[in-house]
Amino acid sequence: MKFNFFKKEKLQIYAPVNGKIIPIEEVPDPVFSQKMMGEGVAVIPTSGTINAPVKGTVILIADTKHAIGILAEDGSEILIHVGLETVSLKGQGFTVAVNEGDQVSVGQLLIEVDWEYISKHVKSIVTPIVITNGHDGGKQYIMTEEKEAIQGKTVIFTASSM
Repeated sequence: MKFNFFKKEKLQIYAPVNGKIIPIEEVPDPVFSQKMMGEGVAVIPTSGTINAPVKGTVILIADTKHAIGILAEDGSEILIHVGLETVSLKGQGFTVAVNEGDQVSVGQLLIEVDWEYISKHVKSIVTPIVITNGHDGGKQYIMTEEKEAIQGKTVIFTASSM
């Protein structure tokens, strides 16, 4: 019998959308670039919908439909913020496919996005993906070195217990 008492648990967080991966520090908004919301990465979307990056529970859907939060099975809280200053759109350009409390799996549709509409009406479509409770400690986050994100296939970062 083999025991894994000391085996570190790892959570893989997949790209929620297709696009170019950039470091969180390059997001043109200090709330994200200075990691005030937490550690993470961002994707400059090229196409597609916003899909679940992990298996977990939907814990937040912004009233303006531009952001969604998921509680992963390991306790990590993941925020996907679609575009910058998208709160000003008051929900236009977004169709949410889930409800708070829903269980989701990797690749499941969360939000349909009208990228053309959004890109015409906001500062940027860059989409930060951050761990909002990462400062609680106990986990180490390793960001990908990949440059292109394929929704549901590219691991954009890994969380492991310390």
